[in-house]
Amino acid sequence: MSYVISYQELCVDGFDEDSTVRTDVRQSTEVGSQLTDNVLTILGGIQQVLSSFGLKLNLTSLASAGGDQDDHHRKLLSKENGGKLLASNPKMTPNAVVAKDGSGQYKTISAALAAYPKNFQGRYVIYVKAGVYAEQAKVAKGMKNVYMYGDGPRKTIVTGHLSYAKDGLGTWKTASFIVEEDGFIARSMGFQNTAGPEGHQAVAVRSLSDRSAFINCRLDGFQDTLCYQGGRQLFRNCVLSGTIDFLFGYGAVVVQNSLIIVRKPMENQFNTVTADGRKERGQPTGIVIHNCRIVPELKLTPDRLTVKTYLGRPWKAYATTVVMESQLGDLIQPEGWKPWAGSMFLDTLYYAEYGNRGPGASTARRVTWKGVHSVLSRSDAMRWTVDSFIQGREWVANTGANVIYGLKA
Repeated sequence: MSYVISYQELCVDGFDEDSTVRTDVRQSTEVGSQLTDNVLTILGGIQQVLSSFGLKLNLTSLASAGGDQDDHHRKLLSKENGGKLLASNPKMTPNAVVAKDGSGQYKTISAALAAYPKNFQGRYVIYVKAGVYAEQAKVAKGMKNVYMYGDGPRKTIVTGHLSYAKDGLGTWKTASFIVEEDGFIARSMGFQNTAGPEGHQAVAVRSLSDRSAFINCRLDGFQDTLCYQGGRQLFRNCVLSGTIDFLFGYGAVVVQNSLIIVRKPMENQFNTVTADGRKERGQPTGIVIHNCRIVPELKLTPDRLTVKTYLGRPWKAYATTVVMESQLGDLIQPEGWKPWAGSMFLDTLYYAEYGNRGPGASTARRVTWKGVHSVLSRSDAMRWTVDSFIQGREWVANTGANVIYGLKA
């Protein structure tokens, strides 16, 4: 059900802010969005009642569920049928090999994806050999459970340079790599958008994929590097870089054990690590940064105290962002968070911190908006773990990722 809201927002946000068409589309989808939110809110109430009796209801799982067909695919990819293989042998025997030099079956990633067999069941494995692949590759609907691995995040690289400012494209169309089907896994690959800060919105990866994981990958861009568009997603042992709103979207995502690099923006710009797009109160979505390091790139280091960097700003009304057990560099502003526009969304957002360390972790001077929880309790922090927030014990083992399911300490 949360997918419904994600698709609605995708449709609306595809138009310019001052567009009459945008206004008309927003009005036409508002009733459906409200009905979906009401259902999610009711489910949330049921969840609280059951919790009082020691029973558990996985709201995120229900909200993202795709029916019997998804259950069938989950069984095919159970720990016994693939998770152990991925964990012990991440370089599985591929169904398709991509190599720019012609030593594989295909010279482009797009060609390998186009060969995805109709009605294929199980894990479709694509090995992408070292090389720079300048193409807009897309894991389209119907290409379920693709596992794509490379020779390393600095050796196998998907790159593009499309942007809003330079090419006049909507944000969604700028992505260098697109995922629109569930169960996608990427390992040991790099994804770039090289439009630069002057390109403004320029996405490296746009992912609308439930039970999806990026492991040992590198995502480099400037504004809007990663769009976690929908579904439950995990980024583990990754490097993610950017400037403004470079981790943004509508899904439920955990970034864990990763290096988050803040880059140098244009003159008179600021940096915001996150811009969550949770629109409705009942959506079980948001972004969690867990056991990560947030640092400046070398070019930013001399100016890191004058170029303002924030943990995030609220893109939508119920923006939800949790930063916990992470190392925060001194580039993070003492106030921590930045408004989107005036007082908009400051009472409805949910921003929280727990157990962080480093010179940027002090919460003494954090903003005091109604929705900010600068000192989260351990029990509240447990709500945002891989296990609780994205129901990781149900599916993460299938990806081969070695994760922290709970809190680190």
